[in-house]
Amino acid sequence: MRLNSPAKINLFLYVTGKRPDGYHNLVTLMCPVTLYDTIHLDIGTGKTGVRCAAPDVPEDETNLAWQAASAFLDHRERRTGSPSESIHIHINKRIPVGAGLGGGGSNAASILLGLNQCYGDLFGVDDLIRIGRSIGADVPFFILQRPALATGIGDKLQPIHHLVPYAILLVYPGIEVPTGSVYKNLNLGLTKKAKGHRELSFRERKVDAVRELHNDLETVTAARHPEITVVKETLLRHGALGALMTGSGSAVFGLYQDKADARRAYHSISQHTDWKTFPAEMIL
Repeated sequence: MRLNSPAKINLFLYVTGKRPDGYHNLVTLMCPVTLYDTIHLDIGTGKTGVRCAAPDVPEDETNLAWQAASAFLDHRERRTGSPSESIHIHINKRIPVGAGLGGGGSNAASILLGLNQCYGDLFGVDDLIRIGRSIGADVPFFILQRPALATGIGDKLQPIHHLVPYAILLVYPGIEVPTGSVYKNLNLGLTKKAKGHRELSFRERKVDAVRELHNDLETVTAARHPEITVVKETLLRHGALGALMTGSGSAVFGLYQDKADARRAYHSISQHTDWKTFPAEMIL
C-alpha cells in the first residue's frame, strides 16, 4: 500500500494559557497542503518496523508512524480477536523535520487511515481520532484531512468549510527547531489572546487567511533564528500577499493569489538562496 502523507500550515496560532500537565492551550487554524511524504506499507511476519533514509527520523519505537501501526494492531486485536500481524513501514521523507509542518503527526495519521482501509474500514473516524490522540496532539487533525480550527492542545477540532483558497510557497531555511524549547521560552504575558467569538464567526463566514495571519510563537523562534525574519521578508518582497512562520518553526509560508505568482516566486527564491522551497496548494 502506498500512502501520501501531507504537511500542514498554521494560518494563525494563539497560545491562550499553560495547563497543569505542562502542555499549552491553543487556538489555531490549520490547513493541510500538497507537500507530501510517501509511505509504503507491507503487512507480513516478524516485528513491526520502520525505515527512513532521512538522518533525523528515528527507526524505532519513538517514531510516530511505528506507534500508530502498533496502536492500530492492538485495537484491531481487541475488537476482532485476530492475532496481530506485523507492519513494515518505509517513509520517503520530503516534509522537512523540525519545521513546524507536522510531518510526524501526518505520518501517524496516514498509517491509521491506510491500515483501516486495508482491514475493511474496521474503525470509524471518531475511533481513529481517539487512537490518534494518544499518539500526538496533531494526529487527529491529519485524520480529519481538511482545514480545521483546533483548540485544547490542538486536538479538539471544528472543520472549516469556507476557507478562501490561496497558492502557497513554503520555505525551509534548514533550521531544525525543537518544539519544546520554543514553548519553554514563550512569555505568556506577551501573547495575544484569541477572540472569544472566533469559533462562532468562522462557522458563518468565509475565512480569508491573509487577514487572519498571526503566530504567537514566531517572535520566540525568530529571536533565536533571525533568518526566519529574512525568509518572511523575502516572500513578501516576491509578491506574497502575506507570510507567516508555521507552528514552532522554522518553515515559513507565503500566500499567493494564484499558482503563477507562487511559481515565479519559487523560481526566483530557489535560484538565489540555499533554502528548500516547495510550491504547494491548500487541501480544502
